[in-house]
Amino acid sequence: MNWEKCSIQTERGYFEYFKKGKGSALCVTHLYSAYDERGNTFANPFTSHYSVYLVNLKGCGGSDRAKVKSEYGMLESIKDLVAIRKSLQIERWGFAGHSTGGMLALTYAIEYPAALTKIIAGGTCASKEYIQNPKSIYCKGNMNFRRISEIMNALNSPETTQDQRQALGFEWAMMSYYREEKLRESLKIPNSGRTVGARLNYFIQVDCRNYDVRERLSELSIPSYIYAGLHDAQCPYEYGVEIADLIPGSVFRTFEYSNHNPFVEEADAFEEFVAMTK
Repeated sequence: MNWEKCSIQTERGYFEYFKKGKGSALCVTHLYSAYDERGNTFANPFTSHYSVYLVNLKGCGGSDRAKVKSEYGMLESIKDLVAIRKSLQIERWGFAGHSTGGMLALTYAIEYPAALTKIIAGGTCASKEYIQNPKSIYCKGNMNFRRISEIMNALNSPETTQDQRQALGFEWAMMSYYREEKLRESLKIPNSGRTVGARLNYFIQVDCRNYDVRERLSELSIPSYIYAGLHDAQCPYEYGVEIADLIPGSVFRTFEYSNHNPFVEEADAFEEFVAMTK
């Protein structure tokens, strides 16, 4: 069953979102992904327990374009989410985010705690330090970093055939999966979340360079559920542990047989984790 396509006008612009599930309201999004009616493999498990609002931020899908690049930033995006919630006449909602969506969750909770019932965040970190850790594929000291650069250049070349693109994409994705069969299974699941280049570039060039919320996490008092894959090659496991240690009373879950995508790599265990967050 596809997600219901919806839209709403707010004081900060027009936004597209997709809705599915029953229960209390939960917002889900990623900092630089565009969604459609197929939903998303991270968002899907939450629909068994929540009314999920999968949001396209500015520049994504059918939502308004940004008038200036700064609208792609984390703080401006959170202000957009606040406006969306108000226009939907939802007093408070939860927020779940993975990877840079998890960074959004942490920042959202710091800036607008009274507007949130809870946060659920994983595959993420509380500072830019992860890109300096050789365990991360985004660190220049990582064994895969040079190959990723080669793959990106090939994908950007008009001479690369479609078959080559698929093979390169699979090779790159495999760097974030613990087992190959789980990646192959994930490719059979209806999914959306296309990367929006302009938003990704803003994150790399601006937000990531300044990102560090560690000192403020101790202020949080809303329920916080944090998870991490033990073998995460994007945001290494220790950064998830750090977040959980910094947030008072947080609940932390380790996925022992996962890299960056436990919601696919350990789907049943992730479903149990989601049920626990209700």
